[in-house]
Amino acid sequence: MSLGTLYGLIAIGYTMVYGILRLINFAHADVMMMSTYFAFFGISMFALPWWVAAIIAMILTALLGIMIDQGAYRPLRRAPRISALITAIGVSFLLENLGLVIFGSRPRAFFRPEIFRPVWQFGEIHVLSLSVYTICITAVLLVFVYIIIYRTRIGMAMRAISRDMQTVPLMGVDLNRVIAFTFGMGSALAAAGGILWAMKYPQIEPLMGIFPGLKAFVAAVLGGIGNVFGAVIGGFILGVTEILLVAFFPEFSGYRDALAFLLLILVLLFRPTGIMGEVLPE
Repeated sequence: MSLGTLYGLIAIGYTMVYGILRLINFAHADVMMMSTYFAFFGISMFALPWWVAAIIAMILTALLGIMIDQGAYRPLRRAPRISALITAIGVSFLLENLGLVIFGSRPRAFFRPEIFRPVWQFGEIHVLSLSVYTICITAVLLVFVYIIIYRTRIGMAMRAISRDMQTVPLMGVDLNRVIAFTFGMGSALAAAGGILWAMKYPQIEPLMGIFPGLKAFVAAVLGGIGNVFGAVIGGFILGVTEILLVAFFPEFSGYRDALAFLLLILVLLFRPTGIMGEVLPE
């Protein structure tokens, strides 16, 4: 379950950006990767408490997401969508190669706080406390996202832009401000997912975001890209399916990554809008 919630948490950023710009932000996974290094250096170089380092990493990652939007995507608002898509791929490669140059290719051990280390026993079942905390943290963040989207003015603007980007600015809404906020919030959620991922698999390296990012994208499509809660449901389904495959068919455990892409193909063939998605206006 914790694996699925991590996929869902990362997938929220994909689905929020797509819901507004109809853009698959392929740099999202590498933004997640950068967040783990922000937290890593906050703990190792500045001796910050892990939770302070995590909060600062989320803030810095949100700023990075906003900078990417303002520097790479904003100039292409009126360009053909293929231009923005190619730019997203370029930004992804840029972040990966910057990471290799600045941080090096050698994996680094990531700190797992003491609170996340115990293994709890429930009868015959042993559960790592980190797995339970991951589900709880994701639930809290999902409630926060719900409040932002459905109980605030900027959330109302986000929903309006997802319906009609051309008309909303005529009503006095600052389009670029709302889009920048969306990138910032999506990047902060990716940071939370990235830090939890680094604690679950405690090492980081500049290419670590590729597979989690691709699987989060599959989760977003499975749940209904453009739907925040669908992304979480899609992530949960993908994670549980992977774990069940390994549990019941261990001889096929090497194909768990292929399973994710098989699900993507099946969804696109038989239900392109996903579980909770809908046909969005062009």
